Amino acid sequence: MYIKKILIAIVLIGLVISAFFAHYVYAAMFKPNTAFNNETAYIFIPTRASYQDVREQLKPLLKDIETFDALAEQKKYTTHIKSGKFSITKGMTNNDIINSIRINSLPVQVAFNNQETIEKLAGRIATQIEADSLSLLGAMQDTTFIKENGFNKATMLGMYLPNSYEFFWNTSGVEFRDRMLTEYKRFWTSSRLAKAKAIGLSPSEVITLASIVHEESKAADEQPRIAGVYLNRLKIGMPLQADPTLKFAAYQLQEYQDTVIKRVLNKHKTIVSPYNTYLNAGLPPGLIAMPDLTAVNAVLNAEDHDYYYFAADAKRLGYHNFAKNLSQHNANARAYQNYLNRQGITK
Repeated sequence: MYIKKILIAIVLIGLVISAFFAHYVYAAMFKPNTAFNNETAYIFIPTRASYQDVREQLKPLLKDIETFDALAEQKKYTTHIKSGKFSITKGMTNNDIINSIRINSLPVQVAFNNQETIEKLAGRIATQIEADSLSLLGAMQDTTFIKENGFNKATMLGMYLPNSYEFFWNTSGVEFRDRMLTEYKRFWTSSRLAKAKAIGLSPSEVITLASIVHEESKAADEQPRIAGVYLNRLKIGMPLQADPTLKFAAYQLQEYQDTVIKRVLNKHKTIVSPYNTYLNAGLPPGLIAMPDLTAVNAVLNAEDHDYYYFAADAKRLGYHNFAKNLSQHNANARAYQNYLNRQGITK
């Protein structure tokens, strides 16, 4: 009888333990374990992250981190971490979460425009993917890559066409650069290459001219007309005399650091620089800023006209008055200069 009681007790204890273990397994695998109120939460797992790195991000999002630890160990997630951006949906179980963060890496939208330098572009991209600005800059400035792909220090910014692109968050600097080269080649279709050839420019020269057009006018409907003016000047060997290139040349000088040039003056026209298109005929060595694609297409589809001059229009700020001869242009220029004087803009 005594032995029988002991056996019954052992069986009962076993059942209790089994029930407890079953409950623990259920809690670890199938019980909702999210602690946030939004529908979705995101975590960003760096390359070569440890389980502890992941755990620190998950802990504020989960009700019970210990049950997650147990299941992560059982499913060998702790030694098989995948980097990237991942989503966790409200109400997910530990099992759901582990499956999501080991498989479903999400893309991110990377967007950029109007970056003035390669350094500023690297800084902009570094806020959107895992790669930091130094690794991005190192990849972008790789001299072998630049030379092999037909660019140089003055033109390499033109390879990065402003737009919105889909990347995985854990993209490296080299991967970003190589993808941008692919996008650049994709942009230069046979049709666009034929248009560039028809106006006597290479793709890099088109982007250089587009950068001037874009700095002259942000109005997409006017850019083809401005592009036509500059192409007319190039055809007859007339200097471009583009004020934005004077600003670019000035900003390279120490005396103009941390200043904003609101009015181009005669002294700016004497700056010795290959970017001074008053002193030098033809296009400058490279782009002066990153142009929008509207400006690139404006050059490729420039308006065919007889204008050789244009001046800012004081009555329609952001637009210009165009002229076919110098006397007409001088009258337009004086009208805008008078407007600047009335506004007290002297430099």
